[in-house]
Amino acid sequence: MPTGGRSTLTQFLIEERRRAPGATGDLNALITDVSLACKAISRKVAFGALGGVLGSAGSGNVQGEDQKRLDVISNDIFLRANEWGGHVAGMVSEELEAVYTLPAKYPRGKYLLMFDPLDGSSNIDVNVAVGSIFSVVRAATSGEDASAADFLQPGTQQVCAGYAIYGPSTMLVLTLGNGTHAFTLEPMLGEWVLSHPNLHIPAQTREFAINASNSRFWEPAVKRYVDECLAGQTGPRGADFNMRWIASLVAETHRILMRGGVFMYPRDSKDPGKPGRLRLLYEANPISFLIEQAGGRASDGRQRLMDVKPEALHQRIGFVFGSSEEVERIEAYHHEEPRDTYTSPLFGRRGLFAQVE
Repeated sequence: MPTGGRSTLTQFLIEERRRAPGATGDLNALITDVSLACKAISRKVAFGALGGVLGSAGSGNVQGEDQKRLDVISNDIFLRANEWGGHVAGMVSEELEAVYTLPAKYPRGKYLLMFDPLDGSSNIDVNVAVGSIFSVVRAATSGEDASAADFLQPGTQQVCAGYAIYGPSTMLVLTLGNGTHAFTLEPMLGEWVLSHPNLHIPAQTREFAINASNSRFWEPAVKRYVDECLAGQTGPRGADFNMRWIASLVAETHRILMRGGVFMYPRDSKDPGKPGRLRLLYEANPISFLIEQAGGRASDGRQRLMDVKPEALHQRIGFVFGSSEEVERIEAYHHEEPRDTYTSPLFGRRGLFAQVE
């Protein structure tokens, strides 16, 4: 067997479909189209500067962020790969302000596709791993154009979610609600091969990821948690922790799925008009689905993230996920009596890096 006895993505999807005798195959076909888009983006990323795709596109997205050339190219690849097959009734993207209405010549399907075509694109010029994130829910009315309100479903309504990571190897990580599974792109065959079935995140960890430059804006619960981790063996946790930060959600997620850990991009006071930094529909919901299906926990810091009812296409939210015991601890700190400062038993009143007398 060319894949050494491992299942391809196509074989995996067929086996999953056989478990649901009433399935029509539309979801499998949609995932195949998405996976083709990820292959195409992977090639663009791999050529880097030689492909003339690096640098700014000279435009901004709906969030007011500078778009990279690869943001625009990747968004177009996703649209072209998924508009024609008759599997979706509409699509929304982090890079588009409104719902993408399919061209009139293409049939409308029974699913809705949400995606971040190139997550972590600020890292592309320095050759750090980036990726694509996607989420699928059922359309309110099959066969008809979707409205913006149709996409505002809580994460619990997802039927599929996943991401591709474009790193030293290209991988596709997927859940259909029956575990989280990772496929590696075999470059000679051009096939996704199941390399990591049934991923499992350990309940405990000694590694956390957070952007420490925002420490002055953190809520007391987050300051307390990080301070306790930094205190190490002599602190209240009685253990040393490692801190990581890649600034690529896909890369952070992949590390946690492979070896455990906890990721925090919490709500803070940096911009009072934004209750968080990450997008609920395009980033937080699909990652939460993958994490929960791997035995982890995903939260907005106070409650299960997938229970949150979206209110807008580009809604932002605080996001904490990873090893279940650490996420539960962070939630518990938020639920305790709020404190303006955290008093460390070892260091007195302190910030992240400096003691305050």
